[in-house]
Amino acid sequence: MAVTRRGFISIAGGGVVLAAAGGGLWASTRDPASARQPWQDAGRGESDLRRRLLSFAILAPNPHNRQPWLADLSTENEITLYCESARRLPQTDPHDRQITIGLGCFLELLAQAAAEEGYHADVTLFPEGEPQPRLDNHPVARVLLVQDATITRDPLFQQVLLRRSNKEAYDLARPVEADKLAEIAAAARISVVAHTNDPVRVEALRTLAWDAYFKEITTPHALKESIDLIRIGRAEIEADPDGIDLSGPVLEGLSMAGLLSRKDMLDQTSTTFQEQIPILKEPVDTAMAFLWLKTAGNSRADQIATGRDYIRLNLAATAAGLSMHPLSQALQEFVEMRPHFLAMRAALVVGESETLQMFVRLGYGPVIEGAPRWPVDTRIRSA
Repeated sequence: MAVTRRGFISIAGGGVVLAAAGGGLWASTRDPASARQPWQDAGRGESDLRRRLLSFAILAPNPHNRQPWLADLSTENEITLYCESARRLPQTDPHDRQITIGLGCFLELLAQAAAEEGYHADVTLFPEGEPQPRLDNHPVARVLLVQDATITRDPLFQQVLLRRSNKEAYDLARPVEADKLAEIAAAARISVVAHTNDPVRVEALRTLAWDAYFKEITTPHALKESIDLIRIGRAEIEADPDGIDLSGPVLEGLSMAGLLSRKDMLDQTSTTFQEQIPILKEPVDTAMAFLWLKTAGNSRADQIATGRDYIRLNLAATAAGLSMHPLSQALQEFVEMRPHFLAMRAALVVGESETLQMFVRLGYGPVIEGAPRWPVDTRIRSA
């Protein structure tokens, strides 16, 4: 569950919600800047090539910002990637499909960063076999770094530090141009990519996307998984720079005043829960185009390939001046979501044997900061 930074302002009737903030000086210190420091540190201050590459890879998008990657550097010139099992999402991602896609995004950024340094990243996926039905403690990938003077740098890499998953409302007055959608789709290498900016179809997909979103937030076990990962205010975000961050003086002030509690977020009869619904719906209603990725199969390798393609699309959208935001609810595989899962597949003409891997909205959104990240040191299992 994602919540925009403008969220919950109307709680308590829109009145003196900033009283708890303690004034402008307090408000000016509420930015969790240190949690975003990895965006500033990427590529800097690291003498070890592998750590430099990892400093870019950790900026990859991933579900609920769980940052599940762990790197083993114990073998020279190699990086062995693992998934930290405690960072999976068993309620909304019961087969670890979305988490695996996030690991694919990580590997693509790693490979692009290696090319910048004149190295080829030779990736061997699941060297000890594909784990099913869930990821386990076996390696996700082994990456051998091979120096290559002829390697071509990827122009998309120039967008890595600017890339965002922009969850804010998009500009309803600015249509997304068809040629830009085609340009973005062309960045994929393996997945089948389709898209639409047709207003009638976009409106229908907005409805399907919101119906699935609403099902997620009104399914107690799925909602609790998100609420348990919420970090409210600077102190919480900087202490645990993963999960769903709610930052800024308004939200932190509401929390301190007892008007923004996790208990109330879970209670579907509470004012807090009811107030969040239009706030969550607004971004969906401002989608100006949609894009989706599908694969012929659904192996772990297919999921990794999807992640590698998705981050390329996200970088291409950034280069085109567009915002992108996954709406993954209708793709989730828990039982209660099944009717929405099938409805979305039908609307997007996904074949019976195909897998709908990603569904995203696009538009022209506001400039936002990078999401919080754990520093490189915390994502290395063994050096």
